[in-house]
Amino acid sequence: MVRKAKVEFDELPPDNFDPKNPYGDPVAMLEYREHLVREKWIQIETAKIIRERLRWCYRIEGINHHKKCRHLVDQYLESTRGVGWGKDARPPEFHEPKKVVDAE
Repeated sequence: MVRKAKVEFDELPPDNFDPKNPYGDPVAMLEYREHLVREKWIQIETAKIIRERLRWCYRIEGINHHKKCRHLVDQYLESTRGVGWGKDARPPEFHEPKKVVDAE
């Protein structure tokens, strides 16, 4: 038995997964679910890194943090949109458009 030099992950969803019939191929469905979980973890960890940089910027810049750290605030807010385990786990292409309610 030979060990691999490094661990390799597939970064793309499985090719044979059909969103219209997800239970058609159970193996592809599980691989697709693992892919979604892996991508979600990457998004969460990216947001954590940006948050730590933002905290550091707030401490260092002091009173000028509103101007000097604005780019980090924008990055952090963008990285946390729709991220988290309490959010809908479906990819954006499966979401229905929001319905607009007219206030009369």
